[in-house]
Amino acid sequence: MRDARSSALFAKARRVIPGGVNSPARAFRAVGREPVFIARGEGCRMWDADGNEYVDFVGSWGPLLLGHRHPEVVAAVRDALERGTSFGAPTEAEVELAELITEVVPSMETVRLVNSGTEATMSALRVARGYTGRDLAVKFVGNYHGHVDSLLVKAGSGLATLGISDSAGVPGAVASTTLALQYNDIPAVHEAFDRHGDRIAAVILEPVVGNMGCVPPEEGFLARLREVCSQNGTVLIFDEVMTGFRVALGGAQSLFGVTPDMTTLGKVIGGGLPVGAFGGRREIMDCVAPLGPVYQAGTLSGNPLAVAGGLATLKHLRSHPEVYERVESVGARLRAGVTEAASSAGITITSNRVGSMLTFFFTNRKVRNWEDAATCNTEAFGRYFREMLDRGIYLPCSQYEALFVSSCHGDGDIERTVEAAGKAFRAAA
Repeated sequence: MRDARSSALFAKARRVIPGGVNSPARAFRAVGREPVFIARGEGCRMWDADGNEYVDFVGSWGPLLLGHRHPEVVAAVRDALERGTSFGAPTEAEVELAELITEVVPSMETVRLVNSGTEATMSALRVARGYTGRDLAVKFVGNYHGHVDSLLVKAGSGLATLGISDSAGVPGAVASTTLALQYNDIPAVHEAFDRHGDRIAAVILEPVVGNMGCVPPEEGFLARLREVCSQNGTVLIFDEVMTGFRVALGGAQSLFGVTPDMTTLGKVIGGGLPVGAFGGRREIMDCVAPLGPVYQAGTLSGNPLAVAGGLATLKHLRSHPEVYERVESVGARLRAGVTEAASSAGITITSNRVGSMLTFFFTNRKVRNWEDAATCNTEAFGRYFREMLDRGIYLPCSQYEALFVSSCHGDGDIERTVEAAGKAFRAAA
């Protein structure tokens, strides 16, 4: 049996882990099969517990822009491990990473390291509320900002995949502090500010959405948000947990030329290790304890191993700008090849791509917001996913996630993927 070992592990996991997985995004429920358990990775390849090989387009959900086990990252983490795993005290490497972040993302004048993207967005929102003295926040339907109580309102990603619009356990009073608007809808933003402008502490968004599939901002959307927030004394937060250092070295804000007041980071910043960060204008960040009244803390924040992995990754990206040229080219070839394969098989899809982020939507509708994404044929996507997995192509197990290209994906990997897609489309039709 191709997945005998994975199946046995999943049965064992379900006895001791809710649903058998430590994150719903790994469950494979939406695509009608059990998950495979991964044993190891190298470059753009992974091998599961049964020895099956895959071309990986998930990349640990985004962090692995340089692929699995990049030599410089492995060497840096190994060197840090020789000195200790955790100190709960400041280290020189933390300062170096913070300096590097502020260098390549100038809007982050000061930065606080945390352990995850969820911690980063949770903390940034608290700081924005503390800085402004206001309670309300604007988010956009289909944008996911981690499992923060007040932001689990009309979220995308796993919530959409599981058919849940909001999470149980979130008090109504907490949810009521969030205004959920349609992405790319400036008139809705104006209406919200006309009614609540003096109460809105922050607008938070993914500048390129990755959690209802890859959805880019329409021309002028980010710039107008910047203007509205400035006019109303509202903190504009770019959640670049997914886009930071991936769509460009300086993130989506450098790609689109719009400067937020605060930024949250994760994924690529750790090179595959658990780390996140939030930062922004100095006057806002000076509200954070111990300088100011907004409390935020973390015993393992700035963990030496995670910082080492992040430093190695960001240093490599800074000194090798050709990485972005490569993933841009590979992403374009992948999009063109799979689109042509679908057309040849008589399958209707549309696609969005920003650099190395890409989603194939099983709909004939242009996807610019959650309402468009929700028209996708998720059953067809599930059949396609299973066919691709059987052919050794590891894709995100949800229609509402972006796939990620790494610098390790070569021409042969793209050719193999496009060939597999043609067969998968015909089999899934």
